[in-house]
Amino acid sequence: MNPRRDRAGRGLARAAILGACMALCSLGAAAEGRLERIRGSGQVQVCIWPDYYGISYRDPRTQALSGIDIDLAQALGRELGVAVQFVDSSFARLVPDLQEGRCDVAMFAIGITPQRQQLVRFTQPYLASDVLAITTRSNRKIRSWDDIDQPGVVVAVAKGTLHEPLMRERLKHARLITPDTPHAREQEVQAGRADVFMTDFPYTRRMLETTDWARLVAPAAAWHITPYAWAVQPGDDAWHARLEQFLRDIKRDGRLLAAARKHKLDPIVVLD
Repeated sequence: MNPRRDRAGRGLARAAILGACMALCSLGAAAEGRLERIRGSGQVQVCIWPDYYGISYRDPRTQALSGIDIDLAQALGRELGVAVQFVDSSFARLVPDLQEGRCDVAMFAIGITPQRQQLVRFTQPYLASDVLAITTRSNRKIRSWDDIDQPGVVVAVAKGTLHEPLMRERLKHARLITPDTPHAREQEVQAGRADVFMTDFPYTRRMLETTDWARLVAPAAAWHITPYAWAVQPGDDAWHARLEQFLRDIKRDGRLLAAARKHKLDPIVVLD
C-alpha cells in the first residue's frame, strides 16, 4: 500500500463528506423559510410608510404610530407569537427593501399594479380606493373632476406612487409634474405652482382633517379603482400562505372591518 496515496484518498473522502454536509446545511437553511426564521428570531420585521394617514402614520409630535396596518401588524405578531419591528419604507423603496431583506412583509396599503406584480408578490386585497384629487379652496380653475385634464392645468403626483404611470397614461391636455415626495407635491399645490394633486381615499382624509386650505375633487363615477394589499419577496410559498390565512381569518371574524371602522376606512374595505 502506498501511504501517500492512502492519505490523499482519505483527504478526498473527508473533503467529499464536508462538501456533502455543507450542501445539506444549505438545503436545510433554504428549506427553513422565512416563517421559521421569524419564529426562531422572535420578531417579524414589517415595512411601513410612516406618512400614510390612517394606514401607517407616525405622529410628528409624539412619534406614535397609528393606522389600520399598525393594528393589523400587531395582531399578526400576536398570532405568530413574536414581536413586531416596524421598518420605515416608502413606495419608491418598496422593492429594494423587500429584495434586500430589510423587512419580511410590507404592510402599508400597497396598490396592486402590473409593474409591481413583476417584482413583488401580493396578498389578497383588503382595501380598494379610487383616484381622488386635492386642490386649494381658492383655486378657480378646478371646480369639478372634468376641469382637471384641461390645457393650462398643472397636475402633481408623487414620484414612485401608482398615480405616476396612471396619470402619464390618462392625461391628454394637462401638464404633469412629479415631485419627489408627497409633502413636496402638497407644497406645489398650496403655493399655486400646481393646480391639483392626485391621491387616494386615506390621504384625502389627512388633508381634509389636518389642513384648512385643502378641497376634495372626486369623480362623479368610478374612475380607476385600485386594490390594496401587502407585499412580500417572491419565492416563499409558506410565508405567503400564512399571510393569506391571516387575512382570511380577519375578514371572516370581523377584525378587519373593526380596524377599518376605527380608522374611518370602512368605505374602502374589501371583505370578500
